[in-house]
Amino acid sequence: MVTRKAALVLGVGPETGLGSALAHRFAASGLQVFIAGRSAAKLDAVAAGITAQGGAAIPVVSDATVEADVIRLLQTVTDNNCELDIAAYNVDSNIPAPLLETDLETFTKLWQQNSLGCFLFGREVIKHMLPQQRGTLIFTGATASLRAKPPFTAFAAAKAGVRALAQGMAREFGPQGIHVIHSIIDGVIDGERARKQFPQFVEAKGSAGLLQAHAIAETYWQLHKQHPSAWTHEIDLRPFKEAF
Repeated sequence: MVTRKAALVLGVGPETGLGSALAHRFAASGLQVFIAGRSAAKLDAVAAGITAQGGAAIPVVSDATVEADVIRLLQTVTDNNCELDIAAYNVDSNIPAPLLETDLETFTKLWQQNSLGCFLFGREVIKHMLPQQRGTLIFTGATASLRAKPPFTAFAAAKAGVRALAQGMAREFGPQGIHVIHSIIDGVIDGERARKQFPQFVEAKGSAGLLQAHAIAETYWQLHKQHPSAWTHEIDLRPFKEAF
């Protein structure tokens, strides 16, 4: 039976978000795309958009923090006779809170949605890719992956965990043909989430001061196409106007 190359994106939300942009970009290159997230309605909308543009997308409702969901997600790829070519962990949960106002539930939730989900997803993706001795695994990080700044200390702890996991996976499985990448998004992505949560900030930044999701998606694709003699493990992306 013919096996089709596939892409998997976990953390797909609004149609204007990064997860959607990644799915569209991978589908445009002819890959069978599997999109996963917690909202069936949002997944269906993104899948419909991809289909309308001539691509192929299969939505799978999945919670990154639930081991059985992640295992089932990868099994769906196998059940559709697909070989996973590229996978992206795009889950991003951020809850601002000063340290003394951060309760155990908040800290645990952030750790689960960022670090734990990264571990579960990465482990299952690598299991799928190892037999074929190739594949690209990308984790979307944040400025907080590198430094903790109040009131986002708990978020930074979780994102630092994602970076550490990506480093370990890259060192362990790179020699076996799996390209593991940690992408630091150093800025705000222009999309529904940012425009709803902090519209004044978005307006002050202007379009040139925000990251465009389609541009990030294009960078992810170019990283995927790198020759193995010159792989990038970590990259930081920011608007040209962003101070750093």
